[in-house]
Amino acid sequence: MEHKLDSSLRNGWKAYAHFTKRSGWAAYAGCVWALLYAVFVRFYQAAGGTIGLSAPIVDPTGGIYKASYVVGVIIMLCGFVLLGLVKPWGKVVPLWMPWIGGVNVYRGFLLFPTLLCSVFLIAHGAAGIITRVLFLAGFIDLKMPTFSDEVDMRIDALWDLFVYQPWFFIMGVLSGLSAAHYAQARDVSLSALKRGTLIFLFLTCLVTAIFAAAIVFDFVDKLSFF
Repeated sequence: MEHKLDSSLRNGWKAYAHFTKRSGWAAYAGCVWALLYAVFVRFYQAAGGTIGLSAPIVDPTGGIYKASYVVGVIIMLCGFVLLGLVKPWGKVVPLWMPWIGGVNVYRGFLLFPTLLCSVFLIAHGAAGIITRVLFLAGFIDLKMPTFSDEVDMRIDALWDLFVYQPWFFIMGVLSGLSAAHYAQARDVSLSALKRGTLIFLFLTCLVTAIFAAAIVFDFVDKLSFF
């Protein structure tokens, strides 16, 4: 029995390594996914769009709209950064860059931030989906930051459940696959890939639990990105 289990685990890790080695497509998909969210959610809402909101945003100063625009720009930039995980300039600085052209890029420079962002994205999406399901089922109350007095929490929860939180989760998966592909392309050993994946999964579960607890036990104001 133990022999079969060990054999299954070894085969599973081999299949995982083979799959991630061929997952360069995830970086391109992640870039497109980021652009779609930036344009059709963040920029749209920054321009005053109300689709996806149960009530119009009330913000006389315009700060919320500006923040939405800035976040959209950041998301777009992050999407383009993913391309660095599959493009030559993710390994060697382009020659046209003054002073540093031709210098090898330290693999951790792109790898570690991408992995941390992947943990955040997956945890954000997973915690959001779980808590919205619990809210809609009547098990918990949601006390989320609102920007209008006419907010319908059920409508907002449905948008979160089927649109916004799945975007975070899928973006995190694509980002994580891109990072795993980049790690192998930069000659990270399979044993290091295995250890890194286990640490990644542990951190993702831990952060998901923290995010979910922040919502369920109402200290979400400490994590205002929700």
